[in-house]
Amino acid sequence: MPRRNRPPRPKGLTSDFSARAMGAGVGWSRVEEGPDGDWMVRTVPAAQATKTYRCPGCDHEIRPGIGHVVAWPAADHGSVEDRRHWHNGCWTARTRRSPTRRWS
Repeated sequence: MPRRNRPPRPKGLTSDFSARAMGAGVGWSRVEEGPDGDWMVRTVPAAQATKTYRCPGCDHEIRPGIGHVVAWPAADHGSVEDRRHWHNGCWTARTRRSPTRRWS
């Protein structure tokens, strides 16, 4: 009989990982300091990017399946109104350029 390399699954867990696929298991945030203040930043892997967002750095869409970052001011605790989804490159370059969309 072949050897089993994985430990047995604990009882009570099922093979349905739908909550994990939706990103419920991802919650690792980091604080980034910059001249524009402190920001909480969370990386969204491409496999868990399921919606379309608009990047405030370039005003282009972040399509489903594209890895990106979510950032919000560190002073706030991630309220939905303050969170913004950025392309990785736009987030890195945010100190060199301003947001392209003019909100009135």
